[in-house]
Amino acid sequence: MTRHIQPGPFGPGPVSRLRTWIGPLPLQQFALFVGVLFLFAFLGHNTAESMHRMGLTPGFAFLSHQANFEIGESVLPYSAGDSYARALAAGIANTVKVAIIGCLLATVLGVALGIARLSGNLLLASFVHGYVELLRNTPLLLQLFLWSAIIHALPPPRGAYTFLGGVYLSNRGVYLPSLSVEGLPAALWLSAVVLAVLSALILSRRLFAGSAFYLPKSAGAVLGALALCYLTLSSLGFAASVEIPAKGGFNIRGGLSLTPEFAALLIGLVVNASASISEIVRSGIQSVKSGQWEAARALGLKPPQILRLVVLPQALRVITPLMISSFMDLTKNSSLAVAIGYPDLVSVANTTANTTGQALEAIIIIGAVYLTISLAVSAIMNLYNRRVVLRGEGKR
Repeated sequence: MTRHIQPGPFGPGPVSRLRTWIGPLPLQQFALFVGVLFLFAFLGHNTAESMHRMGLTPGFAFLSHQANFEIGESVLPYSAGDSYARALAAGIANTVKVAIIGCLLATVLGVALGIARLSGNLLLASFVHGYVELLRNTPLLLQLFLWSAIIHALPPPRGAYTFLGGVYLSNRGVYLPSLSVEGLPAALWLSAVVLAVLSALILSRRLFAGSAFYLPKSAGAVLGALALCYLTLSSLGFAASVEIPAKGGFNIRGGLSLTPEFAALLIGLVVNASASISEIVRSGIQSVKSGQWEAARALGLKPPQILRLVVLPQALRVITPLMISSFMDLTKNSSLAVAIGYPDLVSVANTTANTTGQALEAIIIIGAVYLTISLAVSAIMNLYNRRVVLRGEGKR
């Protein structure tokens, strides 16, 4: 069998490949590149001269100086005596915290709304349609102000709204039951629990996928993993307990408390993002051909089984790339937290710029952090998308 090799536009060889990579008009492109470099050099020199006239030294040496300002709430331990670098790290941790929780909750709510939009119930479908149109056509900043005003208008702790005997809503925030492990940092045991649950889900998918009672078996595997974590911690001498919040004096004590600013930001981001995600899920489900539904019905599958086993796996190929954009939008939109007083990265960086005068460096840090987070989210979701696409290709 004779193999014919087709040459490229400029023929074989490294020089030809370089010419192909550069494209047409190489001298003009090189001149443009040099011109852009000179423009940035001019702007950089002008900025450095302006900072020098104001008595500022360009650079990031200020990060090691003492910050001397407090942060209202922080995932990381922080005090006013810590450095600016520590303060910015606390702001980054707050941003990552709201982004991760927001993406998870928005996905759950958005998927439920997307499926509800396609239900045969006219009232439910119309409600979801109005929900989506209202949230997608009003500014997110306005929605954040609304949620912040609603939470601050709640009654004080003495008259807080109570749900299920352990959930309190007051103008000082939202209080929820929490799980605590005595003697261990929350980040450590939470990471262990999340790892155990993910391992159980992966294992149950490999063992029970396609078999009867898949969901009960998977739920049993997850409960088994949680029980194993509890027994392991108990055997090591770390007692795990559920802490229920309760009214005490002028405040609510115990449990997990969400500040009004964090609660308003989280609710605003989740509700806004869920509207877009619901439309993505709806379009993904509708992209599956009707023949797939009919074939599944002919096999005797029930509607939940058709959705879970036949439709959603195919719809994921359409849903996943669009979900990446929604997650990245939610992460970037968290920068609006500064408008309602939540100390995220932008808020802390603004305070840093005001106290040190290093505004340019603060902007560079903000841009670099958001770029890193967005690229990380994109990389993770692209890996999952590639896995879904390969599975689909393999089944063809």
